[in-house]
Amino acid sequence: MTGDALLPHPAERHRPSAPSRRCRGVALDLGSARTRAWIAGRGVVVDVPTVAFAEDGALYPVRRGAIVDVAGCARMLGRVLGPHLPHGARPLVVVAAPALDAVAFRTRVRAVVGGLGPGNVLTVPGARAVALAAGADLSRPLLVVDVGAHLTEVVLLCEGAVTDARRVALGTGDLGDTVTAQQIAEAVATMLTGMLRQDRGSLCAEAVGRGLLLAGGGALRPEITYRLPAPVRIVPAPHTAAVRGAARLLEAAHTHPSAAGPVPPVAR
Repeated sequence: MTGDALLPHPAERHRPSAPSRRCRGVALDLGSARTRAWIAGRGVVVDVPTVAFAEDGALYPVRRGAIVDVAGCARMLGRVLGPHLPHGARPLVVVAAPALDAVAFRTRVRAVVGGLGPGNVLTVPGARAVALAAGADLSRPLLVVDVGAHLTEVVLLCEGAVTDARRVALGTGDLGDTVTAQQIAEAVATMLTGMLRQDRGSLCAEAVGRGLLLAGGGALRPEITYRLPAPVRIVPAPHTAAVRGAARLLEAAHTHPSAAGPVPPVAR
């Protein structure tokens, strides 16, 4: 969820590319800096700054892991995803969500994606999506650290479910004169310490022993990673891990025995 590339001018919007009417699903990662989308059968087709346009200029509808402008976020998704979705497709939408404030996020994201005409909307904790993208063993406790552009999360997963979660409103987009890589690493250490102190069943300690599973754009910043207080395993392509994990859940939903109808081929 990092990157500061400029969004193309509104006049240079995506051109329709005759998408197949068999499109049945969309995976989304709505980051405060970038929005990424994966469409069944086509792979990641959208990776753009999370910016909406209004008469008075650019707006940023997602901040620090929260959707603060539902209407602006909906306009952005319609602009960047609309050309890729056939009319009347009613896709299943799976969205990677922050581990904390999940109820509020779920309520707002349903309103955001309503314009896409979804058949259903599911949310998955971003940490679980990251673990799925990494092919991690979810039968054992696992610590996922996601260092994004403006939010850093530390999440303890047990059997794939969120057992504990902490976050701090700092990320790679804040690095500069007042925020340093050392501060971000120290924030992660503080969150881990809090988890270890609260842990009553040694699950967190076991997970620390396995090493931290590191994702987000911060995983590509060695000045952060080498300062972390435990061994780390960096997810391949860590900046897109959340959307790829959501896409795996989307695949599983369409290949489940309860799914009706033929399943289109899925890009891997």
